[in-house]
Amino acid sequence: MDRIRTAVVGVGYLGQFHAEKYAQLAEAELVAVVDTDRTRVDEVAAKVGTSGFTDYREIIDRVDAVSIVVPTHYHFPVAKAFLERGVHVLLEKPITTTVEEADELIRIADERQLVFQVGHLERFNPVVMALDNILTAPRFVESIRIAPFKPRGTDVNVVLDLMIHDIDIIQHIVDSPVKQINSIGAPVFTDEEDIANARIQFENGCVANVTASRISMKSERRMRIFQSDSYITVDFQNKKLAQFRKGTGEMLPGVPNVIVDEQNFEPGDALKAEIASFLECIRTGATPVVSGRDGKRALETALLINKKL
Repeated sequence: MDRIRTAVVGVGYLGQFHAEKYAQLAEAELVAVVDTDRTRVDEVAAKVGTSGFTDYREIIDRVDAVSIVVPTHYHFPVAKAFLERGVHVLLEKPITTTVEEADELIRIADERQLVFQVGHLERFNPVVMALDNILTAPRFVESIRIAPFKPRGTDVNVVLDLMIHDIDIIQHIVDSPVKQINSIGAPVFTDEEDIANARIQFENGCVANVTASRISMKSERRMRIFQSDSYITVDFQNKKLAQFRKGTGEMLPGVPNVIVDEQNFEPGDALKAEIASFLECIRTGATPVVSGRDGKRALETALLINKKL
């Protein structure tokens, strides 16, 4: 198969990295980058050795696949335009602003048998991928995701900006419908909630306590998972995973031995892995690691949390 003709629409902070990864991958031909800021798009185009455009409609018929990295309220119209013209789409999270918009994009992709992947990047973190091998039936999940304030991403609140990463991971590992949600949050630096906490109860009895903040002095991305036979700690940022299980015998009278399995992972390149996986799905027809339906599921839960704030 010939190289897949690709483009990136939106080359701000994150979009520029999408462009760099496509330029590095042998299976991709980066045909164009697009941004409404002419100076910015020319700068990125020169850096990655491709052409720059200010209107995405100019390149729709020139590409096979596209990464869309524009502000959230533009996700639906831009993605719809590409899908309707038969172009495979990798759309940054959150998938759209409404569930109805997500449904429409999924429908178009299904009808045209296109790959429609949502950019929940954390799923390509090696720590998250390793969880699939050790999880049985989580009963309680506690996650915290905090970061210093950055102006980018503030077109949505902290639930749709940061918490949605953990919502997606938790729903992936719990794999049960949401039964009930309680949440609380507050705006601090913006007009939207900058810090929020949600308690999510699932139909299978699992409970998740999820906290996100974008007004912290440091970055931290951690999760603790409790199941009947073990306790698992996850450090997404430092790529560390530890599992604690009851062993045989006692280390003290009445105190059982505890087996500790610790794993450290190489930093890797999650974005490059995400894009490579997207291209592989195009080649093989496989279902994306994070499908449009996964993106919709995370959005539904995030919007329910927002409704309860």
